[in-house]
Amino acid sequence: MVKHIVMFKLKEEFQGKTAAENAKEAKARAEKLAGLVPTVERLEAVCNSPAADGSNYELALICDFKDMAGLDEYQKHPEHVKFGQYIGQMRESRACIDYEY
Repeated sequence: MVKHIVMFKLKEEFQGKTAAENAKEAKARAEKLAGLVPTVERLEAVCNSPAADGSNYELALICDFKDMAGLDEYQKHPEHVKFGQYIGQMRESRACIDYEY
């Protein structure tokens, strides 16, 4: 199995919305990927708690795949590419780790 964890630090404001508002919208969009990309075994999208440190990343995706080939298919899937373009407009930075377990 492969675990794919990616975190996004969002711009303080993008298209008239705060980072927290954009994180909630992006979370909802990300959750739909589980039903659209067949190689996703499990997908969890989470937003940083409002009570947490404001310097934290606002959004994280935690995904499981059977193998690295499944992760590769996910990353090339048109729905994931669309999500990447969407989040790419509002993000300041991205951090990611992929590991086998």
